[in-house]
Amino acid sequence: MAKELKDLTKRADNYSQWYNDLVIKADLAEQSAVRGCMVIKPYGYAIWEKMQQQLDRMFKETGHQNAYFPLLIPKSFLSREAEHVEGFAKECAVVTHHRLKNAPDGSGVVVDPDARLEEELIIRPTSETIIWNTYRNWINSYRDLPILVNQWANVMRWEMRTRMFLRTAEFLWQEGHTAHATREEAEEETVRMLNVYTEFAEKYMAVPVIKGVKTANERFAGALDTYTIEAMMQDGKALQSGTSHFLGQNFAKAFDVTFINKENKPEYVWASSWGVSTRLMGALIMTHSDDNGLVLPPHLAPIQVVIVPIYKNAEQLAAINDAVAPIMNKLKQLGISVKYDNAENRRPGFKFADYELKGIPVRLALGARDLENGTVELMRRDTLEKTTHSLEGIEEYVRDLLEEIQDNIYQKALRHRESMTRTVETYEEFKIEIEKGGFILAHWDGTTETEELVKAETKATIRCIPLDGDKTEGVCMVTGRPSKQRVIFARSY
Repeated sequence: MAKELKDLTKRADNYSQWYNDLVIKADLAEQSAVRGCMVIKPYGYAIWEKMQQQLDRMFKETGHQNAYFPLLIPKSFLSREAEHVEGFAKECAVVTHHRLKNAPDGSGVVVDPDARLEEELIIRPTSETIIWNTYRNWINSYRDLPILVNQWANVMRWEMRTRMFLRTAEFLWQEGHTAHATREEAEEETVRMLNVYTEFAEKYMAVPVIKGVKTANERFAGALDTYTIEAMMQDGKALQSGTSHFLGQNFAKAFDVTFINKENKPEYVWASSWGVSTRLMGALIMTHSDDNGLVLPPHLAPIQVVIVPIYKNAEQLAAINDAVAPIMNKLKQLGISVKYDNAENRRPGFKFADYELKGIPVRLALGARDLENGTVELMRRDTLEKTTHSLEGIEEYVRDLLEEIQDNIYQKALRHRESMTRTVETYEEFKIEIEKGGFILAHWDGTTETEELVKAETKATIRCIPLDGDKTEGVCMVTGRPSKQRVIFARSY
């Protein structure tokens, strides 16, 4: 394990390679036999499950129910909403046949040319089309509204340049799709779910985010407005960490979804959609982790506490086992997930390095001398600080420490973001500052032409128009034309 840690690339040397190394060495995921697709390993999936479970609770608390819709979408469905198909056409994987057969020369299997589908099917890049075709059967009257549905699923977008968790051809996510009787309700829903994502990112992931609206150039294909939460990674790049879309009546019109309103008149339904994906795993890794491995926020760590015995013989191990049992029980009663690693096939030093690499928030080490003294050695992963504590009351101490660690890593990430956020007045100043990374607050004239020019010359995009903060008017840093407020530029993943 010491060699594995030694082989973990330092962030300062190559941040991208550090990330790739860490995903592999911490047993989160690995590349698969399918280009651009990953295998999420049990430990990585356990973290995703914690995210999923918490988000699912939050969705249900806001009145949403889970459902499931088909993986395959008729090609004609994607043609119905012009902006939508244009946005996803280049990323779609297409099913053309429904059967294989043995090759005549015995070399294996081939596609049966007689099994060509009458209409090709698209592996879902997102599910608006198939869901709104379904909603047409569910909605007749205002009494049928609102529909508040969420789907946990996989989707496929044929990405050319992939990186595990951050951008893969197939990924896991949730997608909410809601139907409403009024524009106001749909817009309220869109903002409500943005706030749910914000609470989850900050309270559970310990990742500070900025809420904002995407520009017309960056919004979701088929949406009237796209709201986003943007996070800052340690290398100064931005990561879009969740989006919520106000779809207006676009999909209702495309799929002829109408309802009889309270005035007994037909009207098109109003819609929202919103989603987060396994990209959040990438955000978690890149926001908190260090050159020793993962740093996990206690609220999402599959194992919050690990206990490692230090012993020389079976008699000492038996005594430690007896002492650990009530500690384990008490920690579990306090709602803390704990692992006792008394496996004899790995030395304590190996275990220490392994659990440090995997980001376990708190490690307790208990030896024969500790038993005599009634003490235990504790190490907190966020600071790597080791301290000695009395065994009496250790469970309550650990409970409180986990909350302290959760807050500490959030505050550390917040300080980093603040240190990487700067304001510029001129385009020349912008070009210098963007090379240093971070969020750059600058005035923009609101045109796509200026936005595209900045992107072409600096590789920076407008991450969002912030919902909070300074709304002071000014002049565009590029053109000198009027600007309603500063927007956030950054280079991104």
